[in-house]
Amino acid sequence: MLTGDTFSSSTFAIELGKFQVETVQDVSGLTLGQDVVEVRQVSSTGELIVRKQPGARNAGEITITRGMDKSTAFTEWIKTTLDNADLDSARQNITIALKDAQKRTVRRIHLTNAWASSWEGPSLGTESTGPATEKVTITYDDVTVE
Repeated sequence: MLTGDTFSSSTFAIELGKFQVETVQDVSGLTLGQDVVEVRQVSSTGELIVRKQPGARNAGEITITRGMDKSTAFTEWIKTTLDNADLDSARQNITIALKDAQKRTVRRIHLTNAWASSWEGPSLGTESTGPATEKVTITYDDVTVE
C-alpha cells in the first residue's frame, strides 16, 4: 500500500472473545473520548486562571448490524445479557480487525468488557425486498486502537 492510500472500510472482521463473528454488515459509533475538567483558580495578584485538563475516559457504545442467519454463537452471547441477565458471563473483549486488500490485518480496535445492551429485530413487511437484519448495541468500558 502506498503512502496516502487509505484502508477500505468494507474489509473487516469482528472477534468476540474466543470466536469470530461469521457475518457482519455494518459497525457504527466507534468513538473515543474523555471528560474535560475545568479548573478555576485565582493567582496571588487576583488574576482569574482557567485551565482545562483531561478527565476520565468515557465508556462507549457501538452498533453492529448483521443479516439474520443461522449463526448461533453471536446470538447466544447476546442472549447471555438480554435474556439471562448474566452480565458477569457476558462481558467479553471484542476486537475489530481492519484488513487491507490482501486480507491482512493492518489495524486492530479493542473494546474492553463489552456486552450487548440492546437488540433490534428486522422490519418485516409483505412488500419488503431487502434482507432481514438485526441491530445489536454493544456497550464497552474502554477502547484501544493499535
